[in-house]
Amino acid sequence: MTIADAPARISPFVEAAQALLGERGLTCDPQLVEPWLTDWRGRFTGRALALASPGSTAQVAALVRLCGEHGVPIVPQGGNSGMSGGATPDASGAAILLSLRRMNRVRAFDPAAREITCEAGLILQTLHDLSAAEGLRFPLTLGGKGSATIGGLIATNAGGTQVLRHGSMRAQVLGLEAVLADGSVFDALAHLKKDNRGFDLKQLLIGSEGTLGIVTAASLRLLPAVAERAVLWAGLADIRDARRLLLCVQEVAGEALEGFEVLPRHSLEAVLAHVPGTRAPLGGDHAWHALIELVADRAGAERLPTLAQGLLENAFEAGLIEDATLAQNEAQAEAFWRLREEISPAERAIGPAMQHDISVPVASMAEFVAEAVPQVERAFPGTCAVAFGHLGDGNVHFHVLAPAGAERSAWEASAAKEISGFVHDLVTAWQGSISAEHGIGQLKVAELARLGDPVQLEMMRAIKQALDPRGLLNPGKLVPPPSQA
Repeated sequence: MTIADAPARISPFVEAAQALLGERGLTCDPQLVEPWLTDWRGRFTGRALALASPGSTAQVAALVRLCGEHGVPIVPQGGNSGMSGGATPDASGAAILLSLRRMNRVRAFDPAAREITCEAGLILQTLHDLSAAEGLRFPLTLGGKGSATIGGLIATNAGGTQVLRHGSMRAQVLGLEAVLADGSVFDALAHLKKDNRGFDLKQLLIGSEGTLGIVTAASLRLLPAVAERAVLWAGLADIRDARRLLLCVQEVAGEALEGFEVLPRHSLEAVLAHVPGTRAPLGGDHAWHALIELVADRAGAERLPTLAQGLLENAFEAGLIEDATLAQNEAQAEAFWRLREEISPAERAIGPAMQHDISVPVASMAEFVAEAVPQVERAFPGTCAVAFGHLGDGNVHFHVLAPAGAERSAWEASAAKEISGFVHDLVTAWQGSISAEHGIGQLKVAELARLGDPVQLEMMRAIKQALDPRGLLNPGKLVPPPSQA
């Protein structure tokens, strides 16, 4: 749709928005808008009135005020790499897509203080590179680091493989700037070690998926660069042994423990079969595998190899592992991690699957997996339940693969929905969460309404009503309307 053929009802808004943002800042060209209308996983496709790409916080604020005057909904979007459809508009075509990708400047960088202030459109990989150039690092990474933006990571409170030691995105944010639904600018970028003036409002915006405000900039903490790392691969007989191994590693390695991932035989075999150039780290056959990473800065680098070797010896003596190996160089360490990172693509090559991003209490994860996998497979004959993920923070990627020969669209529209409900019921019974690190978006909003605590849901609705009374910020995402309760 071009401005010329826009319906008369909204032409005044489009014209005013283009006058505000300029030719570069607003487009209705279908060829330019279309690539951003489908989510990364291809599950949701919508329509949009226009694609807005403001270049500053002032322009975002002015655009939000303009949208308020005309009643135009706003769908904020970063790198469009989310997993729950949280940055995809609905099918009405009434909303604008608000891209923050042009806002990618670094406003301040203080290596001595280990702090950086950047705009929401900065790419995660760029932040990693900037930090590394100063002998520092940003302690959050994920597979989509080449496209994920800082604003999107904050909006979804992204996790990743380093949460065990450093926490999710919420723990990395020192200060925040955001535009609220009325166009006012919430400025809490300054970092204070102590600030007891009431609610920590920036924490309210982190993880709100653009439903309460549009993140435009953030102050982030940085850490000293890793000087040395040790990456270990262990074969285990049982998922419960992985839990005991984790406790052993935490006791021996302490703060050096950076990551602890577990995956079953099925996941490793899928990667070896479908990803060229991969090879098994161990020679034997093991029901479960653990991928462990220890790190040290310059002060602790010299003792890390001895620590890693001692850890393996303790684990063998305790009977926790069947076999293990220590990466001998960086190439081998990266090869180990590639086996973990390629699980989802390998599974897609096998056939359709329902992928669940869930969490349970850390102490319960091993038992949950041991019990839930056979329960799902008994309830849905022919399926294969596969659980892997971040054992140290309780985040289970619980995938249920369709029976052999199942047609994707038909299966996803029928049995798959029942499977997801079954898995979410199990998680809730274990006092867990139906969304560990990917957010609610539009994918899980109905399930949140079904399973969420009524008091918490009412609090969320009350906050949404207070900050966005007209419901123009990312409508249909995260916050279930009362009618869905």
